[in-house]
Amino acid sequence: MSRIGKKPIPVPRGVEVTITEENRVTVKGPKGTLSQQFSPEMLITHENGVITVARPSDDKRHRALHGLTRSLIANMVTGVTEGYQRILEITGIGYRAAREGKNLVLQVGFSHPIRVTPPEGITFEVLERRSANEPQQVIIRGIDKQKVGEEAAKLRALRPPEPYKGYGIKYRDERIRRKAGKAGKAR
Repeated sequence: MSRIGKKPIPVPRGVEVTITEENRVTVKGPKGTLSQQFSPEMLITHENGVITVARPSDDKRHRALHGLTRSLIANMVTGVTEGYQRILEITGIGYRAAREGKNLVLQVGFSHPIRVTPPEGITFEVLERRSANEPQQVIIRGIDKQKVGEEAAKLRALRPPEPYKGYGIKYRDERIRRKAGKAGKAR
């Protein structure tokens, strides 16, 4: 039995869950609504404020889908109640971010600013630097964990951190392996 798959998912108050015959799960909460289609082979039930996922057999495919389905539904419930966020740090001389309406404008060492339009359900927030030596932070928020992570990865890919001075866009909790620069001339 899957350790993750067999854990029940508690449904908090204010969250409404509907499960159709085709295993389409819709979760409505204070932050919004998420809906996703799951494999019809999985047995998803919602009783007494708890969602449980069961598998029909111990087949390898069913074991894999069991934990995945449970995790995705748990992420949906968390998303509509608390939401998700990823924090990126922008480090570098002249590197900065600003918001123009909903869009994010990045100046990260290119000859032109990069404008990023958020997909539906995603918002950007730019925090001001407290000091000149501190990296600027960009917060990506949304209710869909996958969309938030994907948008953060796209922004990071615009200017990944380089290993010599650490300039670029990185996740806040990411550690960059630094390299030593060129060795000086021996005298």
